[in-house]
Amino acid sequence: MAPLGPFEARPFITVAVSGGADSLALCLLAAGWAERRGGAVAALTVDHGLRPGSAAEARQVGAWLAARGIAHHILSWQPPAGLRGVQEAARRARYDRLASWCREAGCLHLLTAHHREDQAETFLLRLARGSGLDGLAAIPALRETADCRILRPLLAVPRARLAAALEAAGQAWISDPSNESPRFARIRLRGAAPLLAREGLGSARLAETARHLGRARAALEDAVARHLARCVALHPAGFARLDAARLAEAPAEIALRALARIAATIGGAEHTPRLERLERLNAALAAGLRAGRTLGGCRFLPWRGGVLVCREARLTAAAIALAPGEQARWDRRFTIRLAPSAPEGLSLGALGSAGLRREAGGLPGAVRPSLPAMHDLAGIAAVPHLQYERPDRSGILAAIERLAFRPERSLAPAGFTVV
Repeated sequence: MAPLGPFEARPFITVAVSGGADSLALCLLAAGWAERRGGAVAALTVDHGLRPGSAAEARQVGAWLAARGIAHHILSWQPPAGLRGVQEAARRARYDRLASWCREAGCLHLLTAHHREDQAETFLLRLARGSGLDGLAAIPALRETADCRILRPLLAVPRARLAAALEAAGQAWISDPSNESPRFARIRLRGAAPLLAREGLGSARLAETARHLGRARAALEDAVARHLARCVALHPAGFARLDAARLAEAPAEIALRALARIAATIGGAEHTPRLERLERLNAALAAGLRAGRTLGGCRFLPWRGGVLVCREARLTAAAIALAPGEQARWDRRFTIRLAPSAPEGLSLGALGSAGLRREAGGLPGAVRPSLPAMHDLAGIAAVPHLQYERPDRSGILAAIERLAFRPERSLAPAGFTVV
């Protein structure tokens, strides 16, 4: 845990626990670690309902942990009817539920039980797909999100040691039959592990290779963060001003990664734009941008001697209904919490064409259609980021307890100032 700090004097951590040997072992180890520091642990189990008996298994995990004095919470998710790609959707839903619980509970640290074999298998899967440096670095030990820090302290620990730790503690665990199904590429790779080990490609060697690549990736990310701090000014309304001349001072790899980070932050896209599109935009910026470009859900526009980067209004998420006291995320970029005393019938969505009317001063016209706006049942819109030029006579804005630009993929975790 030490390399993954810092932690509070009395750390409060959560552990994702499926009931398998890996996550149960992590939970017991984390509970002992926190107890020695006067802290606390909460175990979270997400019941996807994807196979019979999952609800009973979640309750069994709770009973095991309750006997050891460890708090346990079950979070549920049901896949919509007709959903395609259920496994991937379940993975996303699992992390969404876990992160939301951490946010509501004020917990900064979420631990998951990825171990040495997981790291080695991920490296091989990425290698088979032709991944570059970022992909081959495999699973990061620490990832910061808008809601919490995801920590994986067991990446160097073999699976067998975790099972042995449970046996020594007299703790049973649940075996998931899907972990033996050859339908999944990861399981097929697991079957080839003995052959790979005989050729010098055992899990320890593969995981160590991923660690070395991860160190290189971290160095690049730090260089990108430092360069972004020099050439980008981020506005809390969800747009940015880019100094293209300063961007061009960096080596091409740093500049391309910086553009990808900007697009992910302002556009809210989950995946990095294709390399050829990044290269075309980088070349256009270096030559002096003369006309607008789009990338990753963003618009790049010449503006006041620099480049304005804003969300493409037509790609913003649909409006979401909000109940009094509810906290939600909109467009993968903004978090909002309504006051418990807020009226019923409020929703949050893009301002749209109403934002094209430009008053003197204030925010650039290009960013206005994508601004978050509150709507009531009468269709009245109030815009928090325009409240100084458009007084809210409806009183809708008083219902907002908190509204923040917190993109799921941060522009630069270190060295970056919001202005």
